[in-house]
Amino acid sequence: MFSPRFPMANTKASQKDIRRIRIRTERNRQVRSRLKTLARQVREARTGEDPEAKKAAARAFVAASDRAVKTGQIHANKAARHKRSVADLLA
Repeated sequence: MFSPRFPMANTKASQKDIRRIRIRTERNRQVRSRLKTLARQVREARTGEDPEAKKAAARAFVAASDRAVKTGQIHANKAARHKRSVADLLA
C-alpha cells in the first residue's frame, strides 16, 4: 500500500528525488511561516503608537516577500498584493 509519508522509490534517482523534495518542502515551510510571522508583526505594529516600529516591520515584511518571490516560493502577484496592503497601512 502506498503512503505519502513513506513513499516507496523504485530507482536510485527517485530516492534522491524524495530526499530533495523533503528538503525543499521544509525550506518552503520555514519561509511561509516567517512571512506569516512578519505579516502578524506588521498588523500588531499598526495598532501601536510608534511610527518607526511600523516602518521597520513593513520593511522587514517587504524584504522577506521579495526574497520569497525571487526564489519562487510565492507568486509575484501575491507578494505585490500584500506589499500594497502594507503600504496602505502605513499611509
